[in-house]
Amino acid sequence: MPGNLTFEALKEAAANGTVDTVVAVMVDMQGRLLGKRFHVQNFIDTAFDETHCCNYLLATDFEMATPDGYASTSWSSGYGDYVMKPDMSTLRLTPWAEGAAMILCDVQDHHTHQDVPHSPRAILKRQIARLESLGYTCTAATELEFFVYRETYEQAREKQYQSLTPVSAYNEDYHIFQTAKEEGLMRPLRNQLYAAGVPVECTKGEAESGQAELNIRYSDALDMADTHSLAKHATKEIALNAGCSVSFVAKPHEDTVGSSSHIHQSLRSLDGKPVFHDPDQPNGMSTLMQHYLAGLLAYAKDTTVFLAPYINSYKRFAAGTFAPTRIVWSIDNRTAGYRIVAPDSDNVRVECRVGGSDLNPYLAMASQLAAGIAGIEQSLELEAAFDGDAYAAGEAPEIPGNLRDATQALDGSDMLRQAMGDDVINHYVRAARWEQEEFDRIVTDYEIRRGFERS
Repeated sequence: MPGNLTFEALKEAAANGTVDTVVAVMVDMQGRLLGKRFHVQNFIDTAFDETHCCNYLLATDFEMATPDGYASTSWSSGYGDYVMKPDMSTLRLTPWAEGAAMILCDVQDHHTHQDVPHSPRAILKRQIARLESLGYTCTAATELEFFVYRETYEQAREKQYQSLTPVSAYNEDYHIFQTAKEEGLMRPLRNQLYAAGVPVECTKGEAESGQAELNIRYSDALDMADTHSLAKHATKEIALNAGCSVSFVAKPHEDTVGSSSHIHQSLRSLDGKPVFHDPDQPNGMSTLMQHYLAGLLAYAKDTTVFLAPYINSYKRFAAGTFAPTRIVWSIDNRTAGYRIVAPDSDNVRVECRVGGSDLNPYLAMASQLAAGIAGIEQSLELEAAFDGDAYAAGEAPEIPGNLRDATQALDGSDMLRQAMGDDVINHYVRAARWEQEEFDRIVTDYEIRRGFERS
């Protein structure tokens, strides 16, 4: 569901004092919202048309460092400007921030006013356009999992993010009593997101102490990515307001399970009819769906960086944790990398279980569409469904076990280079390699604990 505030309604809210601030944001490579807070009248007068930002915002890491090696921008090019072009269909109230509205912006070249190709929103829009040229649209939904801690963000930082207190004391998967302890956060999260136009379905406990899940109703692929990014940001702000903290890191501790972001996806015709279902095919999976799923499997290694973008992301892939390790598909089987949900129905769909909570939804969904489109265009044949414990499937191909291997697969992917362009793939290969370079440089607590006395 797009935003819930028209430009005319914003003008009225400004006049009566209901809204005094408009937060204009773009999405960076990490999936974060970056931008500016405008006085509402300035936004109405001028910034609704466009504003500007430094072009390094699409060439930094989590620390806002400026690594070299990017063709798009650098110190030698002077770090110029991008245009942030507000998408007026995304304008919405943000009840967690008093007197504020928010709007998502497309990132455009300062001179041509064309979308910057490596902007996450532009990457996804390009794959959506490719899909539409084949006569289809994508319906998608993502699950957001995260950990909730009793400490505030400042307290967590003072403790160096060690020995934090989960909001509940034991596995709270579907546990109503345990999740009652976190309603001080979850109730305003559900209600305030819904008031912001995000179609929240529910929250629930997940399979670890203090672990929660937020589910949002399916939508078209672009709107799904927009609402995912908004909801992730809102969860952090609402936690701040509630005096606690949340973390979307994929694997917060070696002794706990990780947090995922499963991606449900299906295709429809341009007039809205489901095309993944065929009652005459096994499990109700149409030939089109079989080709699409075959593409996801064939190019699973190529797309892994967009589902698991950091060193920590790969710590999540472990047997017995509900995070997959093998590139197989199965019917309603949570040990497989790709699970078929609602077989033999109009709602039959693919759930990609590879992605972690740290993914960028635009890049993740774009890579899924690119792989699925390749499967359709190449009429790839779907292998037989896997049955049983996929963790024990010793002959099945493995999901890349580390960022280095996944980056190599991305760099060598002819499919993604054709789908997204060499410049885009080179940009994100550089981002992944920088993550590896930084980790290789850092001395970890593990190394010191292990070797301080024993070395």
